Amino acid sequence: GDAVSIIPPRSMARWPAYGELVTFPAELVVKHPPSLSFEAAAATWMQYLTAYGALIDIAHLCGDEPVVITAASSSVGLAAIQIANRISAVPIAVTRTSAKKTPLLDAGAAHVVALAEDDLEARLRAIAPQGVRVVLDPVGGPIFTPLAAAMARGGILIEYGGLSPEPTPFPLFEVLAKTLTLRGYLVHEITGDPARLQTAKRFILDGLASGALRPIIARTFPFEAIAEAHRFLEAGEQFGKILVTV
Repeated sequence: GDAVSIIPPRSMARWPAYGELVTFPAELVVKHPPSLSFEAAAATWMQYLTAYGALIDIAHLCGDEPVVITAASSSVGLAAIQIANRISAVPIAVTRTSAKKTPLLDAGAAHVVALAEDDLEARLRAIAPQGVRVVLDPVGGPIFTPLAAAMARGGILIEYGGLSPEPTPFPLFEVLAKTLTLRGYLVHEITGDPARLQTAKRFILDGLASGALRPIIARTFPFEAIAEAHRFLEAGEQFGKILVTV
């Protein structure tokens, strides 16, 4: 039969995916390009849909403009870098240390900022003196202050997570002075809307077929080693997706 991929649904309780055989609604099943292996297809949909929805559907990211991508070595961060490059935007990758600088540059980042070693606001201002209009962040916490300070008038910061254990300050005066938008976002906004999902599918499938979008797999585990796969995930040092084969 045809090679297909499954788009993660809003309710994993209703449509569970951890199994050798699963049942899914037809609209969440996508025929993937023949150039894509089953392993690559399994490592595709969540991160590209999340990054597409934020950068293209909501922020309307344009070619040649900078975009700040925090937690850049995550699967969504890497997908965002590829999507930015596909439309000729300028991806600025923000990561914890310089340990992943070279892999991030190899993955397509135009610039890499290491939080533990760089002054985030100063580096972003040096890279984008006119300010950054679009920021994609799953971290929150103290970096909200330098991120907002480095943004352009009318900019939008899209928050899709809460990885930081520290409080997230509201950058009141930056928001007022620059009329910024701080926007919460979930990928279910895209997967739950048939028209937006269809547009996202076309963008992603075209990118996969052309090679502009290339899933990055950190490590592959057999199904029998699922506990080890979770331990690897919890360590937080992976670069890209963790794959489990059946």
